Amino acid sequence: MYKKSVLPNGIRVVSETIPYVKSVSMGVWLATGSRFEEEYNHGVSHFIEHLMFKGTARRSAKDIAEIVDAVGGQLNAFTAKECTCYYLKVLDSHADLAMDILSDMLLASKFAEEDIERERQVVLEEVHMYEDSPDELVHDIHLDTVWPVHPLGRNILGTTDSIERFNRDSVMKYYHDFYTPDNLVIAAAGNISHEEFVGLVARYFSDFKGQKRKLAITTPAFAPARTIINKDSEQVHICLGALSVPLEHPQIYPAYIFNNMLGGGISSKLFQAIREERGLAYSIYSYQNSYKDSGLLTVYAGTRPGNVNQVLDLIIENLKDFKMKGITEQELTKSKEQIKGSLLLGLESSSSRMSRIGKMEVTLEKFVSLDEVVSKIDRVTLDEVNQMIEQMLVAEKLCFTALGPADSLNINTDFSF
Repeated sequence: MYKKSVLPNGIRVVSETIPYVKSVSMGVWLATGSRFEEEYNHGVSHFIEHLMFKGTARRSAKDIAEIVDAVGGQLNAFTAKECTCYYLKVLDSHADLAMDILSDMLLASKFAEEDIERERQVVLEEVHMYEDSPDELVHDIHLDTVWPVHPLGRNILGTTDSIERFNRDSVMKYYHDFYTPDNLVIAAAGNISHEEFVGLVARYFSDFKGQKRKLAITTPAFAPARTIINKDSEQVHICLGALSVPLEHPQIYPAYIFNNMLGGGISSKLFQAIREERGLAYSIYSYQNSYKDSGLLTVYAGTRPGNVNQVLDLIIENLKDFKMKGITEQELTKSKEQIKGSLLLGLESSSSRMSRIGKMEVTLEKFVSLDEVVSKIDRVTLDEVNQMIEQMLVAEKLCFTALGPADSLNINTDFSF
């Protein structure tokens, strides 16, 4: 039920019809995010996302909120490293209203000086709140350790200094550089036909003009560094990272499978060894981040200062075990079924399906069906996963980050296996 059209001005329109639901989820996706920023305007993508909710030429911020609430809709947005999305979920009978609101926000937001000043304070508070959450902050510090002096290594919010520098001119310049038809994907999933949806998009966006600013995108160099930052907190938060693969790499599915087995769930090796068997951490997991040209596998754990070296030793021990012994056919089969189950169960709503097709189009510029994904997972062999493990787990190429009361601790970062 997936279909794609391209409007004369270059806007890509993708949809998935789900006739048995009563909702429709719409998302406006832009191929812009913190990766496309420069140091002087670091955080501007996220800042513009905030400003989009502050009112348009036709509607105040309160008007937008009240109209959406009046029909039981759900309006929100997010900024990521390589994309930004504004989305709205409504009953199918309010599809026209949803497109009207989204287009009004994207094309006619005021970006008033007083709103910029007010929202600057809001975002600065968000930065301070984030800095008070070491279990979240450590991941950004880790990315900066892995990819120093590169946009992928910067956080999405920006810094106090960069946010203080924003003014209407700099905000509008970035908006005109990247909020353009050729950089735009509009996606929908739910009880709406593709033809009806294309008609809605054309009605509200056909006059949208402009061309995206061309940027030279560089691939970041992985730095196997060690960063330990002292912070007054109850726990030490640690991240251990290994270079992984980009989104469209042939080994992306073996990488997903290894991550799932390592720390992707409650039956994973790390969760069982560190939390269930020894009670050394409440939160212990691994995750795979993949971008257009880069990838990173990260293990995270939060634990009391006195337990740091024991937790780190157990992580290294499990990594060593994977590298020396590999995995079994039984483990591979189990992991495949877990990933497929999680994927399919996570796509039972119109909003999750909209997110899937919108994100694929804006990042990969193509559609990959669920059947194709499941088939690719099923085709992964034991040798492919073991080769992936061998390639990723090189002790001297691991990156380590710690945040917490660690200045008096002798944290052992001399990894070997």
